[in-house]
Amino acid sequence: MLIKRMIFKNPKYSNILSIFLCSLLLFIFSSCKYLKDEKKDGRSLAGLSADEKRRINIDEGRGAGLAGIVGNRKTTYEFSSSNPMWRASLETLDFIPLNTVDYSGGMIITDWYSENTDTESLKITVRFLSNEIRSDSLKIIVHSKNCNPTNNCKITLLNNSKIQQELNSVILSRASLLEKEDKKPKKKKN
Repeated sequence: MLIKRMIFKNPKYSNILSIFLCSLLLFIFSSCKYLKDEKKDGRSLAGLSADEKRRINIDEGRGAGLAGIVGNRKTTYEFSSSNPMWRASLETLDFIPLNTVDYSGGMIITDWYSENTDTESLKITVRFLSNEIRSDSLKIIVHSKNCNPTNNCKITLLNNSKIQQELNSVILSRASLLEKEDKKPKKKKN
């Protein structure tokens, strides 16, 4: 009676119980999917060792996990070092301190940058809309911050500025050069 009262009356224990039950259901549903797929294929994994079963499931992209329950989604991972647009953007903005660099989110945000003045600074955001080397694959946003001597600052968005156009042009030309270099056959060293 005490345990029943402790679990159902105390929200802390109730949350733990809920998490446990959800985990148990997740495991049961993923196991059922595994058994259903085994029967659907018409093959039996009963005579195989655990290593062989695991290898077959990995090769077929199956396993017990949330992706198996939600739907069979296969993801291809592309790393930033293999993406010429990403590399070109980082090389172009290497003189500015970076605030946010999120490859999976497709965004680079610089910190406020001023060259020789304390009153005017710029902040640049580069959003990747596509991995293709095209002018519409990038969205470059430039903000300008102008401060007066009493530290009252005004931030404005620079639309269609020369800075945006120049950055877009430099990044695209550098990305196309990087892509050409990547496609060249590598010379073997003896």
